[in-house]
Amino acid sequence: MARFEDLQHSLWDTSSAYGVQPPLTAQAIVNAERLLDVTLPSALLVLLRHRNGGGVADSWDAFPTTRPTSWSPDHVAFGFVMGIGLREQNCIGLRDQSPSILTSPYLVAEWGLPTPVVLLSESAPCWIGLDYRVCGRHGEPSVTWFYAERHTELSLAPDFRSFLEGLTAAADFEDTGTVRTSD
Repeated sequence: MARFEDLQHSLWDTSSAYGVQPPLTAQAIVNAERLLDVTLPSALLVLLRHRNGGGVADSWDAFPTTRPTSWSPDHVAFGFVMGIGLREQNCIGLRDQSPSILTSPYLVAEWGLPTPVVLLSESAPCWIGLDYRVCGRHGEPSVTWFYAERHTELSLAPDFRSFLEGLTAAADFEDTGTVRTSD
């Protein structure tokens, strides 16, 4: 089990800048919460103030599950965190927006996901998101894994901090990355 205080500095894979948004400001947080109509968890904001999105270090790129998913018999991948912003990146000569929490409303509607949910990690058709359905838009959301194509979901943690503290390395699992047909 990881401690949140340790993860603040070791969560990020700093070898790539893909998906990293500009440094997080107080105004960006206000704008994001207004656009998304939610209160973002303080643990998420602490992480995003350190680095505003991007890849997750190999030591923390999986979350154990209690049942099989389409990803694996015992975990889901968590290789990326969407930051807050709309930085455009060039990828093979094309202009494209980096993945951002701010695109959650569009992605939730496009993939038919429940609301209110704020997506944290992209790996379509599977998503990890802050799930506000039980706590309300301004409560402390749980963290849920969604498989949009099969309309299934799996609760991962009661809050974002607990989710972070449950992260581990995908390499610690015997069957990493095997896509299954069940679930």
